[in-house]
Amino acid sequence: MLRFLSIQDFVIVDRVELEFPPGFTVLTGETGAGKSILIDALSLALGERGEAGQIRNGCERAEISAEFDVSGLPGLADWLRENDLDNDGDDSGTCLLRRVIDASGRSRSFINGRSATLQQLRAAGEQLIDIHGQHAHQSLLRNEAQRDLLDAFCGSRELVQMVAAAYRRWQSLQQRRTAWEQNAAAFLQEREQLQWQVRELATLNFSPGEWQALQADHSRLSHAASLLEATQMGLEILSEGELASLAQINSVIARLQSLLDYDSSLRTVLDLLESAQIQLQEAVYELGHYQQRLDLDPQRLQEMEQRLTAIHAAARKYRVTPDELPYLLATSTGRLEELTQGGDGEALAKEETAAREEYLKLARKLTAARDKAARTLAQQVSAAMQTLAMTGGEFAVALLPLAQGNAHGMEQIEFQVSAHQGLPLRPLAKVASGGELSRISLAIQVITSKIGTAPTLIFDEVDAGIGGRVAEITGAMLKKLGEERQVMCVTHLAQVASAADQQWQVMKSADPDNGGKITSRITVLDPQQRIEEIARMLGGVKITATTRQHAAEMLQLQSKG
Repeated sequence: MLRFLSIQDFVIVDRVELEFPPGFTVLTGETGAGKSILIDALSLALGERGEAGQIRNGCERAEISAEFDVSGLPGLADWLRENDLDNDGDDSGTCLLRRVIDASGRSRSFINGRSATLQQLRAAGEQLIDIHGQHAHQSLLRNEAQRDLLDAFCGSRELVQMVAAAYRRWQSLQQRRTAWEQNAAAFLQEREQLQWQVRELATLNFSPGEWQALQADHSRLSHAASLLEATQMGLEILSEGELASLAQINSVIARLQSLLDYDSSLRTVLDLLESAQIQLQEAVYELGHYQQRLDLDPQRLQEMEQRLTAIHAAARKYRVTPDELPYLLATSTGRLEELTQGGDGEALAKEETAAREEYLKLARKLTAARDKAARTLAQQVSAAMQTLAMTGGEFAVALLPLAQGNAHGMEQIEFQVSAHQGLPLRPLAKVASGGELSRISLAIQVITSKIGTAPTLIFDEVDAGIGGRVAEITGAMLKKLGEERQVMCVTHLAQVASAADQQWQVMKSADPDNGGKITSRITVLDPQQRIEEIARMLGGVKITATTRQHAAEMLQLQSKG
């Protein structure tokens, strides 16, 4: 559950530090005092998008930190370890989420002191807190929201994903089969052409590295006579002729060495000549070796020329350069495999039918799960309506069949309601008044929240549009829920506030020490302060002794259960 929240320089809050107790807590205060700022700040810590406009005027950054007890959430603990975001060596079962937004709008996120992405922050937050916003009843008017709520209620999210994947596969195969039927003749012609083309290029057996080697070998063979003549001339001049260079250099070296004793300065010249002698000897060796490797085979030259002719012919035929022929073979082979794997119309039709049957199998399983959950949800919400000034009213979840189905299943989900006894069931969006919609929404949220795993539930003014006895019953519902989970509710109703285990008050005031800046502060109320606050909620501007007595009685009655 949520243990501690620190808010600094956020909207009109300069600094607030709150310790959160278990049970049912209410947050009250004048309209505009900033009751929902707490929820907004907590939402940022849970991964909601932030902006520079949320920073308190004149400040450089806003910072929110939230500390949670996760000892009862082994799944979250495993996730933190897998993402290297756990507290090393800390077995206290604590998780700390932190969010910083600077004046440029740049945001930084941290989990247990380590940098994290917004996606990771949201993934952790979804397991920690479930927030029911004050406009949640409006989303209930949308069919997709009704469908998502029912699927969450029946625990079929994984099955929903499987149905969607099966539907996409079925539709993909249907499109391929339709395309094949519309273009069957063209596909067959293209496949025949590709088969012939691939066969011809494969027979050519031209590899990417062959082209350069083939050109180099052909150039050498076609000029072999000239190369041999030049090689022989070089050997003759350097080492084999009567006036060979090496022999003359050797003579000069021998003559100078004999004179070295008379003048040691000749050593420099001798070193240069000996170096030249070594280089020339190496050159003679390499030239002789090269001469031995020269090939004057005219048949080999003819074979190479025939190979080059075949390669150039294929390149001209397919309008590519010779070195692009291997790439052409690869792409043609790939396209041929694509057409071959695509099968013919009959094979595709069989594959499509199998995919459709798989979709129908999963969709029918989802329908059965939805039908069972729909009856349970309808029964529980209808029972709650009887206590919310809608005696005789009925709630139902209709599964309206879809002829062809879609990615969401074989039916459309529609919430239906009969607000009073004797009235027919009609779509929720068409028959519920604002007050009725608020009450039904509250009943649904309380009921569905019981099946969730998040240890902390927050209701942000979801009791809008109700009052009197219904408000008292709503407070009792939330208090009972607080026995199982940590519950927090932003409310303007005294009946709901008096049912809470603890009450916090939000007040907005001008700070004379800070240029008259407006600040919002949260105070944890003691029993006497609770009487004053609930009296204010009951009596408005002028609070009388009678109002205070009424407030005290409300608190006393709630404490007695």
